[in-house]
Amino acid sequence: MIDHNTIQRIIDTAEIIEVVSDFVSLKKRGVNYLGLCPFHNEKTPSFTVSAAKGIYKCFGCGKGGNAVNFIMEHEHLGYPEALKYLARKYHIDVVEKELTAEEIQQQNERDSLLIVTKFANTYFQEKLHKHTDGRAIGLSYFKERGFRDEIIQKFELGFSLDIRDAFTKAALENGYKLEFLEKAGFTIVKEEEKYDRFRGRVMFPIHGLSGNVIGFGGRVLKKDEKTAKYLNSPESEIYHKSKVLYGMFQAKTVITQTDKCYLVEGYTDVISMHQSGIENVVASSGTSLTVDQIRLIKRFTPNVTIIYDGDAAGIKASIRGIDLVLEQGLNVRVLLLPDGEDPDSFAKSHSASELIDFINKNEEDFIKFKTRLLSKEAKNDPVKRASLITDIVRSISVIPDAITRTVYIKECSRILDIDEKILYSESNKIRKKSGETETKSISPDEVYKTASPSVPSFIEGYSAEHQEREIIRLLLHYGHDDLYTYQEDKYDEPRHVKVAEYIISEILNDDLEFKNLIYKQIFQEYLEGMAKKELPESKQFIYHTDPQISKLAADLLSPSYTLSKIFKKGGALIETEEMKLKQMVPETIVAYKRKILEIAQQDISDKLIEVQDKSLTNEEINTIQKEYMLITSAISAISKDRGWVVFK
Repeated sequence: MIDHNTIQRIIDTAEIIEVVSDFVSLKKRGVNYLGLCPFHNEKTPSFTVSAAKGIYKCFGCGKGGNAVNFIMEHEHLGYPEALKYLARKYHIDVVEKELTAEEIQQQNERDSLLIVTKFANTYFQEKLHKHTDGRAIGLSYFKERGFRDEIIQKFELGFSLDIRDAFTKAALENGYKLEFLEKAGFTIVKEEEKYDRFRGRVMFPIHGLSGNVIGFGGRVLKKDEKTAKYLNSPESEIYHKSKVLYGMFQAKTVITQTDKCYLVEGYTDVISMHQSGIENVVASSGTSLTVDQIRLIKRFTPNVTIIYDGDAAGIKASIRGIDLVLEQGLNVRVLLLPDGEDPDSFAKSHSASELIDFINKNEEDFIKFKTRLLSKEAKNDPVKRASLITDIVRSISVIPDAITRTVYIKECSRILDIDEKILYSESNKIRKKSGETETKSISPDEVYKTASPSVPSFIEGYSAEHQEREIIRLLLHYGHDDLYTYQEDKYDEPRHVKVAEYIISEILNDDLEFKNLIYKQIFQEYLEGMAKKELPESKQFIYHTDPQISKLAADLLSPSYTLSKIFKKGGALIETEEMKLKQMVPETIVAYKRKILEIAQQDISDKLIEVQDKSLTNEEINTIQKEYMLITSAISAISKDRGWVVFK
């Protein structure tokens, strides 16, 4: 059983466009992406994928769902296997285990918290609109802020009565347990007393990406220096403040449509901008921007404009967020509002067109913004000016894309009148110090993707004699040779992957099995040797107790067999096999898999012809057709990737 937190991480990380694009060629069409459906044969694309909604839908065959559903359907996997597939794709560790009683309780707890939070959201809205105090205090406040009825409804704003335990009593009377009221942060329990956390506050529900309310922000309306102006739900199983952006649920579709996101600070900033017609806006809810929040934006667009109000002190305190956004590879622009204005007040006093016009004219890239902001302090002080330059170069150095860094360095050189070489040198020093310039650690799958796509799991029992023989030949000749080198971690020693390791892992990964018993035995002995970290020597097979294995090894290792592939012509030495192992070994594996696919394809094609003479159910016919399409797709993908040579 995969634990809930891992499942949630997989679902949150998996981007529908990336997942589907592994199997379908998608082209952008307006807000969505369009391609040929992989589940039925069509000439005109009717397969639509929505990045904003995280779903796919074919209007031809009717299939649809999310990223996990797609993998389940396309790869013929169950739910746990589909999750593992996506976990591998996004390098998420999955540790399978039986859920303990405590873990089952935790899962039930999450469901219970969502249920009680949903009740709270309905309760707070009802009090705002139907209770005398709610209308007189809460609704009046929202109206004074200039919020129209439709925007209040859109963001599901509410009110918590200024009565010590009004909500707690109502929840208990409706059958909700005190335990979950306390864990969700609605009720505070001290000794025998129980009272409401949010009493006397207007309520801003915080939605998750799916639309479920997962937490609240409450603003007090009384003037009391001892009381916090804003109060948020505490961390819980369903609410993690550092991973949530206020307004993302309402904004995600428009962010995708406009390919841009505006980032502000507070709840009312978001609501006022929505009301003014700018809907692709989210807020960090008064907290320092986190990496998880930035990655959430990146799921919908790489373009973000951070909007600051005219408070210079506030800008300096939050400018660190710019570097975080740059580090995640987003394109950052900055907008500074006039003195005394914040997004809330500025949106109220301007129409949507005026807002857009102001943004387009005044937003600027982070170099210009940071230079202008910090230059005021530096003035003619050479020490401060040097510090300013270092600060800006440090920001540039965190950008992961080399081309983007180069463009910014040129811009920085022009604005600050500094030689590019000096800026490059400083940037490289910073990156080297942080370890950015060291060799990136990559896995074998990232270096060699030659065996992709894999052979569908339903294919078994097929033999490819010539290809199996060639694989055994490579094992006997080059099993001990290094094929490539990689590092799991930049601090680890480089690991040399041998030809035998690569071949064995590729065969096992697709659960393939040699049908020739002699080949199978040789492969098995290599497998056992690899498990013991002692790969067998070719001599072991030349002097094998099984005479058939001994004869085969002698044949395959004889000079006459290999010399035919190494020859001189006009005095020029042609490349030897050893020189071409990195290309030849992966191509041999794929040639083997392709041959298996072709044989299976012909077999299923014959079955389709025989269908007419047999009494099969529609479900059985559909299964055969699906298998044929999957095989055809795999063969097409292999052929498209490279011009593979099939050994005859």
